[in-house]
Amino acid sequence: MESLPLWFLILALFLPRVSLVIAYFDDLLPPFNLHGWVPPTIGVIMPRVLVLIMIFHDRGFSPWLILHGIAMVFTCLAAGSGRK
Repeated sequence: MESLPLWFLILALFLPRVSLVIAYFDDLLPPFNLHGWVPPTIGVIMPRVLVLIMIFHDRGFSPWLILHGIAMVFTCLAAGSGRK
């Protein structure tokens, strides 16, 4: 179906929260199977996970999903390496 726009996929690599907010207010987010308080909670606590769920529901197992997964791993590793 591929209803997620290209600008969202690129911006979400670097600024996932900003891209989710812009897409929400522009009414560009496709409907997916998460309802109630789950999407806003995941969007605030772990926005990259919500982006991964949205990409999987929109495009399935695609190169965009792999790229965003790698970005999530690098972000987690970079955040954890600063603590001593």
